Amino acid sequence: MTSDPRERREIIRVYGPVLVLVLVAFIVAFQFIKPAPPDRVVLATGGEQGAYHAFGKRYQSILAEQGIELVLRPSAGSAENLSLLRSGEADVAFVQGGSVKPGEVGGLHALGSLYFEPLWLFYRAEREVRRLGDLRGLRVAVGAQGSGTRQLAAQLLGANGISTSDISLQPLGGQAAAAALRAGEVDAVLLVSGVTAPAVQALVNTPGVRLAGLDRAAAYARRFRFLSELSLPEGSLDLAANLPPSDLKLVAPTAALVAGPALHPAIADLLLVAATRIHGPGGTFEAVDAFPSPAYTELPLSKEAERYYQFGPPLLQRYLPFWLASLVDRLKVMLLPLIVLLLPLIKIMPPIYSWRMRSRIFRWYRELERIDLALYDGHDRAALGDDLDALEQEVVQVEVPLSFANQLYHLRQHIDLVRGRLGGS
Repeated sequence: MTSDPRERREIIRVYGPVLVLVLVAFIVAFQFIKPAPPDRVVLATGGEQGAYHAFGKRYQSILAEQGIELVLRPSAGSAENLSLLRSGEADVAFVQGGSVKPGEVGGLHALGSLYFEPLWLFYRAEREVRRLGDLRGLRVAVGAQGSGTRQLAAQLLGANGISTSDISLQPLGGQAAAAALRAGEVDAVLLVSGVTAPAVQALVNTPGVRLAGLDRAAAYARRFRFLSELSLPEGSLDLAANLPPSDLKLVAPTAALVAGPALHPAIADLLLVAATRIHGPGGTFEAVDAFPSPAYTELPLSKEAERYYQFGPPLLQRYLPFWLASLVDRLKVMLLPLIVLLLPLIKIMPPIYSWRMRSRIFRWYRELERIDLALYDGHDRAALGDDLDALEQEVVQVEVPLSFANQLYHLRQHIDLVRGRLGGS
């Protein structure tokens, strides 16, 4: 800023209206800024002893690093999770593949699939179970009402011609189902869970309990498109005990991260970054960097997920803290009036300012020229002298910044030149 107070005043007078115009444009643009991301998000998981809830705690820890409180909402399973998303009681949820019925999308979007969830069939060793059809007439724990396991079991048992009257379905899942099998209260257990789930680990190492493979795994995967055929190699669960004792074929849906209609885009990006940290290293059935994945999902991907899988994390979130990246992203719309208005103004305002200052000086040249021409035409010199004195008095009152003072003094020199021609001192 210049040290000349006169120039400061003139700059304010000239540039002030422009700044007001830009401010108004900013205020208008502010109406279109996306709301700030919430600092509290609800994640619907599953039973508190299940894999979903365990993964939820890992997501909770990562989001806490960015100042976001992730509240874990236990539930009966995928069916209830979908209901919580539709009602707005949860913002995001873990959902098992095959849980979404056709025509029930309801504004939900997938952020991606996370990992394979094999269907585990454990049974007591005194029985012979090689196919799901062999469960006819047995007591089978298939998970609580509303769980993804129960829904998948109903689909696969129905495909094998087994109705609810042919089998005793017990509403037990997770650790409760494992305990019931060990105690002989049920004959078999169907679990949909990851390898590290406590119930799976407990039953794998329980004497008198066996793990069955599904010989027709490929057929199930062809019929139910949300299922994948997996291979469980001999000894992969426990090399020392050689469990399983032979290669087994399994089928598996995938666990998906599903967003409700109101999930903030910035939170979706943050969840995808967390999913990459948690699931990217892979597992027994997942290759490194295979998940999270846009594949295997029954719901349409959100726009944020599509962008993430194509380009990776948002550029700002790679280098800035989440809160700052979110703020800058929201304020991008504010750059529009700045670009539209200020760039042209930067080019035209200096010439306007210069013209305004020079006009204060040059407008007196018109009067000086009139006096000079009147002198050539032989008008009364005394009257012209009075006009020139009045002109000089007016010019003395003119204030211009020091940067234009030379032009003002040129005008006064020209006044003296005309005065000399009039015969004045």
